[in-house]
Amino acid sequence: MSTRRTREPGEGGPAISRRTLLAGAAAAAGAAALGAREGLTAQEPARPAVPPDPTKVPGLPTSPLSERSPFEHPGRKPVGNLSGPSFTPLQDLTGTITPSDLHFERHHGGVALIDPQRWKLLIHGMVDRPLVLDLEDLRRFPQVTRTYFIECAGNGRNAYRTPKAEMTPQEVDGLTSNTEWTGVPLRTILREVGVKPKAGWFLAEGGDAAVLSRSIPVAKAMDDALVVLAQNGEPLRPAHGYPARLLLPGWEGNTSVKWLRRLEFTDQPNMSRDETSKYTDPLPGGKARQFSFEQDVKSVITAPAYPARLEQGWWPISGLAWSGRGRVTKVEVSTDGGKTWAQAELLTPPLPKAHVRFQHMWRWDGRGPVVLLSRAWDETGATQPTRAEFRRVRGIGTDFHFNHVRGWIVERDGRVVFGADA
Repeated sequence: MSTRRTREPGEGGPAISRRTLLAGAAAAAGAAALGAREGLTAQEPARPAVPPDPTKVPGLPTSPLSERSPFEHPGRKPVGNLSGPSFTPLQDLTGTITPSDLHFERHHGGVALIDPQRWKLLIHGMVDRPLVLDLEDLRRFPQVTRTYFIECAGNGRNAYRTPKAEMTPQEVDGLTSNTEWTGVPLRTILREVGVKPKAGWFLAEGGDAAVLSRSIPVAKAMDDALVVLAQNGEPLRPAHGYPARLLLPGWEGNTSVKWLRRLEFTDQPNMSRDETSKYTDPLPGGKARQFSFEQDVKSVITAPAYPARLEQGWWPISGLAWSGRGRVTKVEVSTDGGKTWAQAELLTPPLPKAHVRFQHMWRWDGRGPVVLLSRAWDETGATQPTRAEFRRVRGIGTDFHFNHVRGWIVERDGRVVFGADA
């Protein structure tokens, strides 16, 4: 077949060969990739080069891995920490499922790299038949697929302790993500080892450099706990616990131990370093909460939010709601700082211990400032406290479970900023 291309009727300019078209497509792809790379470091990502008319240039070939459009630049922040978090860009996402590469991270000793052929899970202590499983053993158990959120216990700390008007939803509440998980129910595995009746707790230990461990009630293991192998249809990524992790739906993220290597059954909590020095919660009066596992009902408006600037007219107020105690049953939105509330529409089915997307259509008349708030209820009847109520009960020094109502202020010029005291 000839590679020459004749002009179409009405076209001007010289004829273009197929070789020229392919060269042009390759150049455009290279420029697009360069633009995407530059976007990782530049304040404003470079606009990728594209052909003037994509219908006149062959597209790119298939590839081993697909990439996002070079016009889209979602990313977590901060990055490069061995110990610490990176935040999911909530304002850049739609629906409820968090892409695996944008799922928030929280590490205590960096991301462990583990050879799946050498991975083992030891189950011992107060059991009838101690057991060591390798990955192939684990895969032979019947598996289930469930959608659950994970939330860092400290999610919202910065917005509570050191709030700033120039905070995005990512910086306010970006330590929560929602994922489709596939794994083995822990209770199925425990039938093989025979947990003794007096064993009320087990210690879950990870195989990372921090050897993080947490004491967990056996009742949770027999309820909905999973030993997870896959996330969003693919094997776990290293940052999320590859090759296997514990998942405790609805509980503090630190209890869902990554790179799981040991389960030891005991008759009391282990009182390990990670549950005494870290995950106790200071309260007023010199007291502290410990083993406050369940994540409270919570919501956050993800749009409009900083740094958006609105014009007069209709706008969707959209966000996420979730609860560690079950399903979200209702979300309300206020556009007058809490004087009145309207019930929002739930755009996705409210699954237990999973994010639900809500939306409320709002017409802004151009007058401001206007305070936008959201509050959620769960199936236990619990709802979110105001910031003042939260502070009165928990104090300014509290460290975890920040579920108070938060909001955004629309200024007179349409600029949207975080409204910490709303």
